[in-house]
Amino acid sequence: MARKLDGLTAFFPAYNEEAHIATTIESARKILPRVAKKWEILIINDGSKDKTGKIADKLANSDKRIKAIHHLQNRGYGAALRSGMYGAKYEWVVFTDADGQFDFSEVSHFIETQYKSNADMVIGYYKSRQVPLYRKINTFGWQFVVFLLFGLKVRDIDCAFKLFRKSVVDTIEPLESERGAFISSEFLIKSKKAGFSIKEIGITHMPRRAGSGTGANLNVIVKSFIDLFKLWLKLR
Repeated sequence: MARKLDGLTAFFPAYNEEAHIATTIESARKILPRVAKKWEILIINDGSKDKTGKIADKLANSDKRIKAIHHLQNRGYGAALRSGMYGAKYEWVVFTDADGQFDFSEVSHFIETQYKSNADMVIGYYKSRQVPLYRKINTFGWQFVVFLLFGLKVRDIDCAFKLFRKSVVDTIEPLESERGAFISSEFLIKSKKAGFSIKEIGITHMPRRAGSGTGANLNVIVKSFIDLFKLWLKLR
């Protein structure tokens, strides 16, 4: 029997995910009652240009435990994560992307790992990441720089499947990242600096069936490195 949290907020950042969002949310809606006594789902529509927003509103209208949060313009992955983190109302928060590349049922493994370790955060790492080789090389380089600057050593900083206490978000210095992949690094760096414990767990990653990610865009990469060095100068 799966362990149940007293309360859990699950949120899903989404940008142009009309092909996946309904399936992702329906899957989560079936799984959440098994792992939490009280729960809510937040769909963070980050200025999508397709039908993601309309689908999100339809899902929200079908269940009062589902809420759609809309950014009028595309603000970036960091802004979407911040909206989910600061908009959560329960004591535990979990997020994954809305692109259908994660098996949300694995949230039960995160909860079991947290129960056994009493960690403040349980973060995923890809057992086998389903992305091109250049994306893996980019990730390795990014993590190496983060380790050199901040001493943060985890298997995958940017894996988009994390469970954490809401008190972590409420305690650490406010997150500032808007665009770029820096948000996960900023979150973990500030959480570690505040003394919160982190446990890692392997997760399944499936190939993207439709749409495309934005994490490998040159402007996103450049903005991430700029934000990284700004934080280093701030904390040194």
